[in-house]
Amino acid sequence: QVQLVESGGGLVQAGGSLRLSCAASGSIFSINAMGWYRQAPGKQRELVARITSGGSTNYADSVKGRFTISRDNAKNTVYLQMNSLKPEDTAVYYCNAGVYTIATMFSNYWGQGTQVTVSS
Repeated sequence: QVQLVESGGGLVQAGGSLRLSCAASGSIFSINAMGWYRQAPGKQRELVARITSGGSTNYADSVKGRFTISRDNAKNTVYLQMNSLKPEDTAVYYCNAGVYTIATMFSNYWGQGTQVTVSS
């Protein structure tokens, strides 16, 4: 079993910053890509940022230049630094990881979500 545990969400004023963390644990052999998605009320879940095991990144156009994704492979942890936050960034943020388990099975895992609320 693999678990993803997110932390770092909260309430912040527009223009402020937050840093999200997501730590993977369990029967992990290796982790492929890791990413952050978000879902606002009444909207579909969307990709925010993604990082491969080699460090290549891609971002949603709406967050380019404001958000930075990074990972610590030794800690099986992915981070999302969010700067210049806007009210439209308000959503539940979910961590995602493609994991090869010790049994060499590959599966996609999700965290439980962390709320980010940006007030105007």
